[in-house]
Amino acid sequence: MTAASLRLGISDTLYRRRGLLVLLLLVPPMLWVGAVYVGSLMALLANSLFRLDHFTGQVVREVGFGNFVALLEGANLDVMLRTVTMALLVTVACIALALPVAWTMARYASGPKKALLYLAVMLPLWSSYLVRLYAWKLLLAKEGAINWVLAQLHLGWVIDGLLALPVVGGHSLSFSPLGTFLVFVYLWLPFMILPVLAALERVPASLVEASGDLGAHPATTFWRVVFPLAVPGIAAGSIFTFSLTLGDYIVPGVIGDSSMFIGQVVSLQQGTAGNVPLAAALSLVPIAVIALFLWGAKRLGAFDAL
Repeated sequence: MTAASLRLGISDTLYRRRGLLVLLLLVPPMLWVGAVYVGSLMALLANSLFRLDHFTGQVVREVGFGNFVALLEGANLDVMLRTVTMALLVTVACIALALPVAWTMARYASGPKKALLYLAVMLPLWSSYLVRLYAWKLLLAKEGAINWVLAQLHLGWVIDGLLALPVVGGHSLSFSPLGTFLVFVYLWLPFMILPVLAALERVPASLVEASGDLGAHPATTFWRVVFPLAVPGIAAGSIFTFSLTLGDYIVPGVIGDSSMFIGQVVSLQQGTAGNVPLAAALSLVPIAVIALFLWGAKRLGAFDAL
C-alpha cells in the first residue's frame, strides 16, 4: 500500500465516521486535562489525608482525617465564612452594577456609542492585574485621591463614619474590608457585564414593546420581562465573580487589614509553616463551594449564556 492510498483510506474513514474524527481531536486536550488538572486534584486530595510531624517538620504519609477535623476549629471556620461572605457580597454588587450598564448597551446603544461602551468595559482588562491593584492602593490611601476629593467636597465625614464601623472599617480605605470589597468589585465587574450583556441582547425587542403596549411601567417591564430572561447571564457572570473572589489571596494581602482569607491561609500553611497536608485540605474547601455554586448556576441556565 502506497503512502497516497494510505492517506486516502484514512481520509475516507474519517469522512464516513465523523464521531471518530471528533474523538481524535479531543484526545490531546482530554489527556492534558486528565494528567494535569485531574491528576493534580487527586494529588491534592491524597496530601490532605496525610499529616505533618511537628517535631521533624516532615509529612507523614499515614491516611487520616485530622486535617478535615482541624477545618472545623473556630479560626478556620472564621476564615471560610469571611471568604465566602466576601465572595457573595462582591457577586451581588457586580450584579447590581452590571445590569444597568448591560441594559444600556443592549437596548439603547448602537454604532460608535456601543463600541465606546465596549471599550470602556474591556479597557481595564488590558492592563496588568497587579498594576490595577496597586493603583487602587494609592487611590484608597489616607492621603490618596479619593480622600482628597471627598475632603474638597466636605464629605470626609462619610469615609470617617464608614471606617468607624466595626466590621467594614479600619485605619483607612486601603487597610479595611471595605477597601478590599471595592477593589474586588472593580477587578471582576467586566466578567459580570459581558455575560449579562450577551443574555440581554437575546431578549427580543418585541417583548419589551408588547409589555409597554399592555400598560406596564418600564420598571415593571424590566423586572417581570427582562430580568427573568437575564438570569442565565447573571448566573454565568456569578461563576466568574464568585470563584475569582473565593480563590484570590493577593488583593486581601495588599488591600485589607489583618483578617485572613482562604487563599492567604493556604499560602501561609504551604510556604511559611510547611504544613502541606493542612493546606491541601483547606484548598478543597473552595473547590467544594464552587462545585455547589456551579450546580446551582447550571440549574439557572448559566452555561447557555457563557
